[in-house]
Amino acid sequence: MTFYSGIYLEREQVVVRAAEPDDATLISTYFSDNREYLKPWEPTREADFFTPFGWQKKLVKLHELHKLGLGYYLLIIDARDQSMLGTISFSNLTRYPLYACTVGYSLAQTAQGRGIMRQALLMACQYMFEVQNMHRIQAAYMPKNARSENVLKALGFVQEGLAKDYLLIDGHWQDHVLVSLVNSNWKMNQTL
Repeated sequence: MTFYSGIYLEREQVVVRAAEPDDATLISTYFSDNREYLKPWEPTREADFFTPFGWQKKLVKLHELHKLGLGYYLLIIDARDQSMLGTISFSNLTRYPLYACTVGYSLAQTAQGRGIMRQALLMACQYMFEVQNMHRIQAAYMPKNARSENVLKALGFVQEGLAKDYLLIDGHWQDHVLVSLVNSNWKMNQTL
């Protein structure tokens, strides 16, 4: 199977792949099914966010960001039944001289506590380091989000600070712990 992005990672029973234009129904179903569970951790969403039509429009924009190397929207898929378990997005990609990006993610309520996000995020970060040549991946989590904190710590993300009123989440400004993971094997790409 060929994917327009070239991103297809698989380990054990988890697949991490780029979202495709025909994933609109799959993605809208995932967010609809997890709407209440994810609500305390995400920005307030417009009604279109939960519809295939809304995702069709969004996927066109995400595809353009991918083609330009400015962002990657990945799906976490169960390799056994092809159900969608979560998302990982890399945004704000900056190349020379920073070589950094920001990662965000979500995981279905039914997939919690099974090590899925840890495994998927590890594969995705390795891809960003080894293929996209990022030196630094930044993340932020709300102090009360122990699951997110544990995943990031397990992957080696290091705390760098606390940002007051950092993001508008569920209609309220929320403080976030700022963390990063640095690629200790980074090398200057010779194509500069």
